[in-house]
Amino acid sequence: MAKMEVKTSLLDNMIGVGDMVLLEPLNEETFINNLKKRFDHNEIYTYIGSVVISVNPYRSLPIYSPEKVEDYRNRNFYELSPHIFALSDEAYRSLRDQDKDQCILITGESGAGKTEASKLVMSYVAAVCGKGAEVNQVKEQLLQSNPVLEAFGNAKTVRNDNSSRFGKYMDIEFDFKGDPLGGVISNYLLEKSRVVKQPRGERNFHVFYQLLSGASEELLNKLTLERDFSRYNYLSLDSAKVNGVDDAANFRTVRNAMQIVGFMDHEAESVLEVVAAVLKLGNIEFKPESRVNGLDESKIKDKNELKEICELTGIDQSVLERAFSFRTVEAKQEKVSTTLNVAQAYYARDALAKNLYSRLFSWLVNRINESIKAQTKVRKKVMGVLDIYGFEIFENADNSFEQFIINYCNEKLQQIFIELTLKEEQEEYIREGIEWTHIDYFNNAIICDLIENNTNGILAMLDEECLRPGTVTDETFLEKLNQVCATHQHFESRMSKSSRFLNDTSLPHSCFRIQHYAGKVLYQVEGFVDKNNDLLYRDLSQAMWKAGHTLIKSLFPEGNPAKINLKRPPTAGSQFKASVATLMRNLQTKNPNYIRCIKPNDKKAAHIFTEALVCHQIRYLGLLENVRVRRAGYAFRQAYEPCLERYKMLCKQTWPHWKGPARAGVEVLFNELEIPVEEYSFGRSKIFIRNPRTLFKLEDLRKQRLEDLATLIQKIYRGWKCRTHFLLMRKSQIVIAAWCRRYAQQKRYQQIKSSALVIQSYIRGWKARKILRELKHQKRCEEAATTIAAYWRGTQARRELKRLKEEARRKHAVAVIWAYWLGLKVRREYRKFFRANAGKKIYEFTLQRIVQKYFLEMKNKMPSLSPIDKNWPPRPYLFLDSTHKELKRIFHLWRCKKYRDQFTDQQKLIYEEKLEASELFKDKKALYPSSVGQPFQGAYLEINKNPKYKKLKDAIEEKIIIAEVVNKINRANGKSTSRIFLLTNNNLLLADQKSGQIKSEVPLVDVTKVSMSSQNDGFFAVHLKEGSEAASKGDFLFSSDHLIEMATKLYRTTLSQTKQKLNIEISDEFLVQFRQDKVCVKFIQGNQKNGSVPTCKRKNNRLLEVAVP
Repeated sequence: MAKMEVKTSLLDNMIGVGDMVLLEPLNEETFINNLKKRFDHNEIYTYIGSVVISVNPYRSLPIYSPEKVEDYRNRNFYELSPHIFALSDEAYRSLRDQDKDQCILITGESGAGKTEASKLVMSYVAAVCGKGAEVNQVKEQLLQSNPVLEAFGNAKTVRNDNSSRFGKYMDIEFDFKGDPLGGVISNYLLEKSRVVKQPRGERNFHVFYQLLSGASEELLNKLTLERDFSRYNYLSLDSAKVNGVDDAANFRTVRNAMQIVGFMDHEAESVLEVVAAVLKLGNIEFKPESRVNGLDESKIKDKNELKEICELTGIDQSVLERAFSFRTVEAKQEKVSTTLNVAQAYYARDALAKNLYSRLFSWLVNRINESIKAQTKVRKKVMGVLDIYGFEIFENADNSFEQFIINYCNEKLQQIFIELTLKEEQEEYIREGIEWTHIDYFNNAIICDLIENNTNGILAMLDEECLRPGTVTDETFLEKLNQVCATHQHFESRMSKSSRFLNDTSLPHSCFRIQHYAGKVLYQVEGFVDKNNDLLYRDLSQAMWKAGHTLIKSLFPEGNPAKINLKRPPTAGSQFKASVATLMRNLQTKNPNYIRCIKPNDKKAAHIFTEALVCHQIRYLGLLENVRVRRAGYAFRQAYEPCLERYKMLCKQTWPHWKGPARAGVEVLFNELEIPVEEYSFGRSKIFIRNPRTLFKLEDLRKQRLEDLATLIQKIYRGWKCRTHFLLMRKSQIVIAAWCRRYAQQKRYQQIKSSALVIQSYIRGWKARKILRELKHQKRCEEAATTIAAYWRGTQARRELKRLKEEARRKHAVAVIWAYWLGLKVRREYRKFFRANAGKKIYEFTLQRIVQKYFLEMKNKMPSLSPIDKNWPPRPYLFLDSTHKELKRIFHLWRCKKYRDQFTDQQKLIYEEKLEASELFKDKKALYPSSVGQPFQGAYLEINKNPKYKKLKDAIEEKIIIAEVVNKINRANGKSTSRIFLLTNNNLLLADQKSGQIKSEVPLVDVTKVSMSSQNDGFFAVHLKEGSEAASKGDFLFSSDHLIEMATKLYRTTLSQTKQKLNIEISDEFLVQFRQDKVCVKFIQGNQKNGSVPTCKRKNNRLLEVAVP
C-alpha cells in the first residue's frame, strides 16, 4: 500500500513570518525583528515571494543532509519551510520540465555566505539530477572546480576567512533529460592589487599559504621556496595563520581537485612554478644610482632572487634585469628608451606580479572551461549561477576604484532585478486575468547612466582623462567630474559648482560622493587613474614572452615582437563595463532566481545578531523596496486546490469533501466566512489576497477549527478505545473461564487415570508372581533329572576310558618290542660295512640333513608373491650361496609368471605400453616418474558416449586410440587454442573442441619425429615430412597433461603401421619448420601464466621461447 502524502504549507508551525510579503505592518523595524526572531530559532532562510534571504549562521546546521534533499525534491516552492533547496529545486524543475533557461543571482557583502550558497545550489542540483558513470564524472568535475578557483581567487579578509575576491558566473549545461553535460565559467574583476599589498588583518590569496604549508620538501626545493612566510614580502605576517584553517590539507585537496577536473601533471607543475615566481618577485628590491647625465636610475640590490626567478621561468637574466631598469616607448617609427627610478622600478615589479597572477587566474578559468565544457553539440538547457561581490561601503573614505566598479555592477543588478520582478508580477497578473495597476518604485537607471553614459558618464570621463596627452592626475580627473557632473542630483563634490556642498565637512576635497540606491558612498579619488590604466611596460611583456616557460609565454602574447600593437590597450573600467553589459544581456535571456545573503555580525561568531549591521545591508540590498514591489497589488496568491485543501474545514459545505470544482469550493468558502470582496480576487487558477491581515485571519480561524476538530477526534478516539478495551476484557474473561474449566476436567481425568493404572499394576503383579512360582517348581524338577542323568553318563564314560587305556598300553608295548627287534636285525646286517665307509656316510648323511633342514626352513620363510617385493631370507651356510641365488631367481620368475597369468589381454597391452614408455623416457624426461602411477586410458573424451561429438564420431571410421583435449600453440604469436587430439590406426586428427569439426588430418606416414624438452612440462612438437600436404603450414606445437601416454601410443602405432621406429628427440633446444622458416624452440625457466599451459613467446622470426617452471 502506497504511503499517504501529507500536505504541508509554508504557514504551518511558522516562526515569525516565513514570507516577508505577509509581514504586517511592513517597516524596517518589523523586517529586522522578523529576521532576528527566525535567526534565534536557527531559521536562517526567509522568503520575499520567490526571493530567498539567507542569514549566515557562522556554524554548521543539520539542514543540508541527504534526507533534506529528498524532502525538498519535486515539492512546491511554498509547501515546506523556506530553504535554499526549495529555490534550487524550483529552478531545476523549471529548466527540466518547462524548458526555461534559469539563472540564480547570489548577492551580499563579503562574509555573508555567497560562496557557500553557490556550493549548496550546485550540490543540490548534482544530488537530484540523473545518475551514471558519465553524468557522475561531469558532476564531480563541476563540483571540484570550486576548490581550485577558491584557492587562487579567495583570501582571508577582516570580514570573511574565505572571501571571494572575484566575481564568478557559471553556466551549467543540461541535456533534455536534465542530466548535466558540462559548464562554462566567467570571472569578473579579480582583486589583483591584493597580490602586492593586503590591508592590515588580511591575507594574500590562499594558494600562496597552501603551497608553502602543504608542498613536499622535494617540491619546495624544486621551486626554490622555503616554508617560512616571513621570507616573502608579498605575504602579510599578522594574519598568516587562520584559526580552523589547515592550509596543508587544503593544498592536498586542491591538487586532487585539479587532477579530477583534468589538469595534466605538467600543467599543475607549471601553475605552481608561476605562483612561486610571483612570490619571489616581491623579494626583488632596488637601490638608486646616478648616471653621468644626472638622471636617476635603479639597480637590483641582490640578484640571487632574480637568478632564481629566471631559472624558474626560463628567462635570460640580463633581459629581465634590463626590463626592470629601462622603459622603451614606441611612437610610429621612433623608439625612446628611458631609465626607471626606484619608485618606477617598484611600480614595474608590482605591475608585473599583478598581471602575471591575474593572467594565470584567467588561464585557470579557461583551462577549467576546456575540461568541463559539454562534449556534445546537441541543444542544451542552461542554469547560470552568479556569485558576485555585494555592495561595498568602507568607513573613513577608504572606498576606491575597486569599490566604485563593484557598486556599479550592483546598481546594474538592482536595475535588472526590479525590471524582472515587475515583469514577472505583470505577466502573472495577465496570465491570471487580474487587472494590472501601476506600481511606483525608485528606478536607479539615472544612477547607472551617471556611471556608464558614453559621453558624460564617470567611466567615460575617466577613460578620456587617461587617454589625453599631458599631465594626468587624479586631481585633474576630479576637476573634470566637477565640471561635467556638477548638476547631477546623485553626484556630490565639494569642488563642484553646486554651492550646497561647499561647507560640507563630511565631504573631503579629494573625494566625490554618489547617492546609490543603497545609500550615499564616499569615494577617494586617489588611485583612480593608475588603477584604470593598469599599465604593464612593453619591455616586461616582451621579457615574459621570451621565457622558456611555455605557460608564461602563452600569458603574454602581446610581447611577441612580430605582433607589436602600438594601440593603447583598453582600460580596466571599459573592460569591466563591457563584461557587465554582456552579463546583463545573458541574465535577461534567462528566468531569474535570487538569493540575498546577509552577514549577522562582524565577529564571524554564531548566535550574534547585530541589528545596525543587518539594517545597513537590508538598505543597500533594497529588500524593503523588493517587498513593496511584490505586495503592491496582492500580497498573497495560491492555487485553488491547495487553498481549498487547507481551509475547507472552515465551511460546513466544503468539509470534509467538496464534490465540485476547486474554484467553486473556494468561492463558497469565502462567502461563508463573509470576507469583503475587495480583499480578494479570483484568477484563472489562483486566488489572490490583497492584505496579509486577511490571510492571518484565515490562519487564526483554521487554527481554532483544528483545535475543535482535534477535540472531536479525541472524543471519538477515547470512546472507541474504551469500547475496544471492554470488548477485549469480555473476550478475555470468556477465554479464561474456558481454560479454567478445561484445566479442572483435565486434572480430574488425570486422577482417575492414575488410580486405574495403580489397580492394573497390582493385579498384573499378583498374576506374574503366581506364574513365577509355577515356573520355578517346574525348573527345579527338570534340573534334578538332568543332574542324575549326567552323573550316570559320567560313570559310564569313566569305565570305558579305563578299558581303552589298558588296551592302548598293551598295543604300545608290542610296537616297542617290534621296533627294537628290527633295529637289532639291521645293525647285525650292516655292522660289517660300517667300519669301511663310515666318514663318507656320515658326511653325506650330515649334508643331506643340512640341506633337508635348509629347504624346510626356506618353506616357512618364503616372501610374498608380489613381483615388486624384494625381500629374501638370509643365506644360512656359505656353501649354499649359488643355490640360494638360483632359488631366489627361480622363485622370482615363478611368481612373475603366476602374476602374469592373472592378466587379461587388455591389461597385458597396457603393461606393454608402460614398458615401452620406460624404455623411451626413463632418466630422460623429468615428467616420466609422475606418469608411472597413472593408467593409460587413451579415450579421455568418451566420444562414443557423448552426444556432443556425434558428428565427429560419424566422420571417423577407424578405431580411436587416443581422444584428448590439447592446447595447440599458435605458430605466429605463441598463444594457445584448445583442440581435440585424435589418434587412429592410420591418421592423426585435430578437431575444434566446441563444434567438433575436423581442422587437420595427418597420415602417420608423414610423421617423422616428436620433439620435447627434458623438463617437467607437457610441451611437444610433431615434425612432418617435408613436401607432404599436411606440412604446408609447418610442424605442430602442442601442450598436454598426458604427454608420456600420447608420445608412447604414437610411437607404438607408427611402428605397427609403418614398420619403422618413430624418432623421439628429448632436448631443451630443437628446430621446427614453420612454412619456409626454421625456428628454434628454446626452453627457459619462468612462471606459467595460464595454469599448466607453458607460456610461449615468439621473440623473432627465428626463436620461440617456452617458459617452464
